[in-house]
This record gives sequence, C-alpha cells and structure tokens, in this order.
Amino acid sequence: MKQNVKTLDEYMGEIKDGKRRFENAFQTITRMILDGDDMIEKVNVNGKQTFDFNIFRQGKKHMVGMYDEINSFVNFVKDAAEGGSSNEMAFILVGEPGNGKTFFVEYLCSLYRNFLELEENKKFTFQFKGLDKLASYGKIDTIESQSYEDPMILAMSMMPTKNESIKFLQEMGFTDEQLEQIYSNYRPLGACSSYILNDLRKFTGGDIEKIKEMIEVVEVPMSETLGTVTGKYPAKDKITSSAVDLLGEESIQRLLHITDTNNPYRFDIRRGALARIAGGGIHFSDELFRNKKDLVQVYLGVIQNRTIEVDGYKWPIDALIIGTSNNSVFNKFLLEEEEAPIVDRCRVCYVGHNTNYKLQNELTRYAIGSKNKKTLMGEVLHEDPNLVYAASLTAVLSRLPRVEEKLTPIEMMKLAAGEQAGEKSIKTLAEVIDRLMYEPDVTKRFGQKGIGQRNLGRAIQKLLETSETNEGKCLYAEDFFKAMGQVILDYVPDSNDRTKYLDDIKIAKSLYRDKIMEEMFNAYMDEPMAIKKDVMNYVNMIIGVGAEHLGPDKVWKYKDPQTAELKAIKIDEKYVNSVEERLGLKSNEQKETFRTTIRKIYGQKVITDPNYDFMDNNQLVKAVTDVRLKSDIAGAGSLIGALANRTNEENQKLYDRMIDTMANKLNYCPTCAQRTIEYFCTKQDEK
Repeated sequence: MKQNVKTLDEYMGEIKDGKRRFENAFQTITRMILDGDDMIEKVNVNGKQTFDFNIFRQGKKHMVGMYDEINSFVNFVKDAAEGGSSNEMAFILVGEPGNGKTFFVEYLCSLYRNFLELEENKKFTFQFKGLDKLASYGKIDTIESQSYEDPMILAMSMMPTKNESIKFLQEMGFTDEQLEQIYSNYRPLGACSSYILNDLRKFTGGDIEKIKEMIEVVEVPMSETLGTVTGKYPAKDKITSSAVDLLGEESIQRLLHITDTNNPYRFDIRRGALARIAGGGIHFSDELFRNKKDLVQVYLGVIQNRTIEVDGYKWPIDALIIGTSNNSVFNKFLLEEEEAPIVDRCRVCYVGHNTNYKLQNELTRYAIGSKNKKTLMGEVLHEDPNLVYAASLTAVLSRLPRVEEKLTPIEMMKLAAGEQAGEKSIKTLAEVIDRLMYEPDVTKRFGQKGIGQRNLGRAIQKLLETSETNEGKCLYAEDFFKAMGQVILDYVPDSNDRTKYLDDIKIAKSLYRDKIMEEMFNAYMDEPMAIKKDVMNYVNMIIGVGAEHLGPDKVWKYKDPQTAELKAIKIDEKYVNSVEERLGLKSNEQKETFRTTIRKIYGQKVITDPNYDFMDNNQLVKAVTDVRLKSDIAGAGSLIGALANRTNEENQKLYDRMIDTMANKLNYCPTCAQRTIEYFCTKQDEK
C-alpha cells in the first residue's frame, strides 16, 4: 500500500496554507543552513574574522575547519537562492587528495537528506494513473514524473495556457502575493509529463476535475542507495562511461507498450543519474574533469541550461550541481583552451588542508578510528596519550609554507592555531597568507600542499602493523614518526616535497621532545598539572612584582580569574630570574621587556578566556620545566641518571613511583610509560 498519497487539491491546499513550501533546491539548502537560532557564529581564522555555520559542526563525525571553503559554498547557494548568477553555475572543489573535498560533499548530502525527512520539508511528486484506459499506453497503468517534478510544477501547467493556469490557481484560493512567489520558481513540465497531460486533456475532453482524478501526489523516496534527491556520479574510464549514465536512453520495454512513437515516455531518463535528483536535489560529480570530453560537454549543457536533453526532448531540472577535482587534473583541463566554456560555468573553490593543529586533533582522531583496536592476537591495544599530538604536529607542519624571513614553521603553526608566538603577531601571519594568495601556482598558497588525511591514515596503518605495536600492545607516539617517514618515501613522488616533509618530521619531533620533558616533570611531581601550575606561578609573580601594595614579605594577593577567589603567592625572585636566564634574558632591560609582553598577553587573554594558562608559549614552558628539573631534582641530568641507573633501591623506587603516576594519573600503559622514560633518558631530538 502506498504511503502518504494525496490528491493534487490536498497538496495545493497545504502549499496555500503554508504547511509546505514550494521552493527550489538552492532555497531549501539555504534555509537548512541559515534558518534557526544560533546557526551562525563569528570566528577569527588566521587573523581575519569570518563566519562559521553550526549545521556543519553537528554529529559524531562532523566537518572540521574549512571555514573559507564553507563560507564560499554558503554564499554561492545563497546567491543562487536569491536569483543571482550562481543558479546557472556548478560549485567545484579543487585541491590535493585527502583534504576533505569528498567528505564535505557527502556530509552536505547527508544533512540535506536528514532535513528533507522532516515532515514539513518532505518532497512530493505526482503520477498519472489509469493510463491503460488510453489506447496508446498498452498495459502501462501508472506513470510517475520521471524527473520527480513538484506537483506545483504540474499545477502551473494544468491548463493549456499560462494565463488560464494562473486563473486556475486563483480559483484554488492562492493570493496574488503567493502566485508571484510560486511563479518565481516556474519551469515548464518535462517532455513526457507534458505529453501525457495533453493526452489526458484529449481523453477527458478538457474536464479539469476528471484530469485531477487521474493524478495523485506521492512522496519522493528518500534513499541514499537509490540516488534520489542526492546522487553521485563518479568519473569512469573512457570505455565504460557514457552520456546514458547521466541522461538516460530509449527503453525497449516501454516501446513494447507505447504505440505512439512520438511519445517521449519511450525514453527512460531515470536510467541516468540526473533525473533522479532533478526535483530539487544535489548532484555530486566526483572528479568531474576526469570524464571524457563528450561527457564534460553534457555537463556544460546541464549546468548552463538546467535541462536534460535527449533527441530534442527536454526535461527541466532543479538541482545544485557540485563537483570535485584534484589540482593536477584541473590544471591539465585548463590548458585545453577549447574547454574554457565549462570552466566559465563553474565556481571554482580551491580547498586547502587544515592548518590548525588543535583542530587537527579531531581529524587525527578520525584517521585513528573510533572503535577499540586490538592486536593480531586479539588483545586490547592501548593508545599513547601523546600519539594524537605527535601525528597532528607532523601533518600540520607539512602544510605550512617556508617563509623564513617572516615566520619560523613553529611560529606559523602556533599563530594559525590562535596561540601566542613570542613577539610575532597574528598580523604577520595574515600578511604572509595575503602575499601567498597572489601566487599563480595554487599549490604554493597557504595550506594548499602537505600531508593529507589519506597519508595520515596510511601512517597509522603502518604503525598498527609493526611488531613493536603488537608485542607492546600499545600505539607508541615516537614510533609514529618512523611510520610517517616511510609513508613519505613511499607515496610522495616529488623529491622537493619529500625533503621538506622529512624536515617537518624533525621539527615535530623536537616539539614532541619538549612535551615529554613536561610529562616527565608532571610524573616526577605526581601531579598531572604540575608544570602548568609552575608556569602560572611565574606569570603571577611577575605581575605581583610591580604591584603597588606589595609588602616586605613579598606576598602578593590576587583574584584568580578562573575561580574568582582571592589567592596569595610569595614572589620568589630567585625563581623568576632563573626562568628568565633560561630564556636567554641577560640584562634588566631584556627582562623587563619580556615581563611587559607577558603582562600584556595576560591582560588581553584573561578578558576573553579566564582559563588561559600560557601553555602555548613553548619557550616559557620549556624554561620553567628546565628550572624546576634543576632546582627540584638537582638537574635533568640527575633525573635521567636516576631513571637510567636503577641499581640502587632509591632509584628503583623513584622509577616505580613515576611509572605508577603515569599509569594511574596520566593515561599511560606500562609499555608507553617505560618507553617514554627511556626516550627521556636519551639525547634524541633535542633542539
């Protein structure tokens, strides 16, 4: 039994009463993205303010980053919804493999299907029934609109002329304002629907009530696998691809029933991918420019005219056409000047890699996977708490250009993540990005080249297959660098890129080394936040040094921005000077300049983020770590010696206590705890 079947009058009544909407695909997608409370937020990305759309940040596996690209897409769709030039164009995402192009389109399609499953947004089409009574249709009883046309498209063509159809709708109770809005999305009926409607007029003698009895309104099936509403056409090789895959072809089965050879219903356009999304859907052409030329020419006609055309018959379509391409294929296509018309009909959006290492943590988590992993022997596989950090650093550093005269890779990485980078400001990064935007070679622009998600996934796979991982039952972070190095050698063809990426691994390892120093201090102090507390102690001390009401006891009282409680701290000038000496600050002028910078940062940050802790200031954190290791443990060398040489009972107790803290408070397992301590005891990767 058919579900949700209506008469044409019932459907028109719902449109008239505002229970349903008659709108085009662009209007529906725009409404999906923008309508509702708190759907738009302002964010600061690389020193520039832009918009973020919350619908793309929903769900367990949502979009990460891609702020500029999503902004371009939303403005494209909004312009098309408002009748701009975008409604005659396709939106094409161009970029390196593994940077999220296909994921974005598939995520968008998933959002759209979910949106259309809501009762008030459901899509309907119409079908003609009782056609077996007409001699020319043989045993065919029911014919559904092949391009899933909205019933209002039928209503606007119900009478032989446009004026008569408008009068028909006025008699149905539509106001002039409603009709103006409806006719703004007018398009003629498709060839077969128009032909069949004309046959019904002849059969019924033009009796509109009898015609309506032979029409019923049905729900459009919302199925990802059927390719209705959202459909994908992947590029195929030259032998197997055909325009039939997009447009459809003549149906032998239908010709056995239809005696009138002029009837366009003899063409099965649903055999093609376009007809199934023609009623307000999204057509996704994956690797558009890999298709052979005649297929690309088909796309040109479809994009420009928004029609499916077969042997002179036309079926108007209402759809967002979105495609992807990688840089190399797109560049080859551009060189063929005779293909310029298709590019002219495309809004090209160059998609960069994510360059925010904090956001990359989420993408790295996607690459690792959400399910619990096991060894080959079926035992639970632990994950080193530093693995995501190590992998994210490596991926992001590879995506940053080399501009030594302005910013070092580490400074650029920190600024791109919204962190402090010493005296360098976010304006410097914005200037670098603006300058690179004028590079004619797109791959030289900011974030356009680097290690993508696929190679990141390959590195995780290589890490999983090693004997060390399986025997130790742990995905140990340091082993990731070796796995990524192998992936770079195996999968990056350009020698210059390989050299750069291998250098980026060295930089990532030096930052990883600093992280391990912090972890070792926290483990030694038996306190997960020990180093963070000491950094904030230094900051509070240098703020207190200049306080007016500081007494001879050197105790300064201040209001904690996180808890709003009054706290007291004794200023230890020896500690402050030791930290500043580690930072290389010799003279009083240098020290005061540095202190002024820290006070300024604190004043700016604490207003917007009371939890700001200065842990993004690598130099300060490293200096505090070194000082604490020196003062509390008589030098890092002594701790290394104690951990490396456990021949006496005291050293063994220290080692056991640190292993216990790492396991119970810092999320390490026996394997990664032991190997991390061994790594700490070496001189590897020191700057």
